[in-house]
Amino acid sequence: MTVLIEARDLALTFGETPALRGASLTVDAGEVLAIMGPSGSGKSTLLHCLAGILTPDSGEVHFNGRRIDTMNEARRSELRRRTFGFVFQFGQLVPELTAEENVALPLLFGGTSRAGALAQARPWFARLGLDGMQRRRSGELSGGQAQRIALARGLVARPQVLFADEPTGALDSLTGEQVMELLVGTAREQGTTVILVTHEPRVAAYADREAVVRDGRASTFAAERIAP
Repeated sequence: MTVLIEARDLALTFGETPALRGASLTVDAGEVLAIMGPSGSGKSTLLHCLAGILTPDSGEVHFNGRRIDTMNEARRSELRRRTFGFVFQFGQLVPELTAEENVALPLLFGGTSRAGALAQARPWFARLGLDGMQRRRSGELSGGQAQRIALARGLVARPQVLFADEPTGALDSLTGEQVMELLVGTAREQGTTVILVTHEPRVAAYADREAVVRDGRASTFAAERIAP
């Protein structure tokens, strides 16, 4: 396997509170990695460092052979816009936009024309069982529907890496499993590497490996796969 992302001895403190205390891990291209740990362990902070959203106080983050923690904000923003995709716990859809416009956002930010971006966004609705909901706004969608739209938004630009922070945390167990099946299945079809934070063992079981964060340090091991 080819190492795509590597974190080395990451340390980060918020005020007087240490969030990471020398966390290290590697992520292989094409794999699904679940980051687990108790509340306050530093798992979301680690995800944000890997994605270039936060800059560690010390340590290194490498993506595809390039060190990204020393990049300026403009270069990291470009990386997040063109190479990374994101799915968050509550979807974070833009309420003023329709569902198809929300899905198209990464393409629009990447310079695709509005017509071209919407044309690429629309096929996702049938793919995710949301046909007919293209013109609805977030207030007209259930939690599961909104999260599937957020998933489409995260994957529409075919990112090299998808970062998912508690993607099922606001969903019931059945809807959460449906979202995870869609997320992992689509990512594998596209060859997208997935790094997800979760506190749910059943969600983590969709991953190839798990990284457990405790007291700001990470250890990794093979995940126990869910039964088909």
